[in-house]
Amino acid sequence: MTLALEGKVAVVTGGAAGVGLGIAQEFIAQGATVVITDLEQKAIDDAATKIGGNCTGIVANVTRLADMEAVYREIESLHGRLDVVVANAGIGAHAPLGEITEEQFDRTFNVNAKGVLFTVQPALRLLPDGGAVVIIGSTATIEPPQGMSMYGGAKAAIRCFVRAWIQDVKGSGVRMNILSPGAVDTESLRSAMAMVRTPDEVDAAIRQMGAGNPTGRIADPREIGQAAVFLSSDASSFVTGVELFVDGGMAQV
Repeated sequence: MTLALEGKVAVVTGGAAGVGLGIAQEFIAQGATVVITDLEQKAIDDAATKIGGNCTGIVANVTRLADMEAVYREIESLHGRLDVVVANAGIGAHAPLGEITEEQFDRTFNVNAKGVLFTVQPALRLLPDGGAVVIIGSTATIEPPQGMSMYGGAKAAIRCFVRAWIQDVKGSGVRMNILSPGAVDTESLRSAMAMVRTPDEVDAAIRQMGAGNPTGRIADPREIGQAAVFLSSDASSFVTGVELFVDGGMAQV
């Protein structure tokens, strides 16, 4: 058994920043060929340069089935195979009950639920026996912060997807699992904090977020990537249908 991904081809949606970028970087470090998708070409190009190695990018919107079908056609044309799908693309719209708009609801569920379906379903024809699907969930499914019912609800929906899908693909050898992070130290998190804080205050706020965690800190994106490597590798060959919380233990306390 090995964690190495040598010779494997992986697609990571929403791979131009944050958790998706960390996952793509770890996959490259473990020898995979990686295709990232995101909404803007410049962001993809910048990320591919940062990731290095055998990484390319494709502009695609996960809420559009035609976009994702085109992604897989291009992967098949370029690489002739696909071994791993990481459904990472997601958004969070926050609003308390009584203030939730139809647009917020539709956008949140379109990206976080329909986008996962449209990422996974058209990939099935390419995934071989031993192929892996990793879907990025969230601790918000079990401990949703106030105002995050839409985000937590959409992420909870994919838990039900996977429970059913592992039965739908029975006999194919394809494994499907959910990887659920807690707070992660990403550029987007820091940028959001920087709108109302100085740089020193941002660092202090990040430390404060981690103070209540059993590990005493929040995660680095590459740590989420390491867990995704495990779920994509032969080391997890008999692991399917699970939700792996990569949150420093917060879901347990």
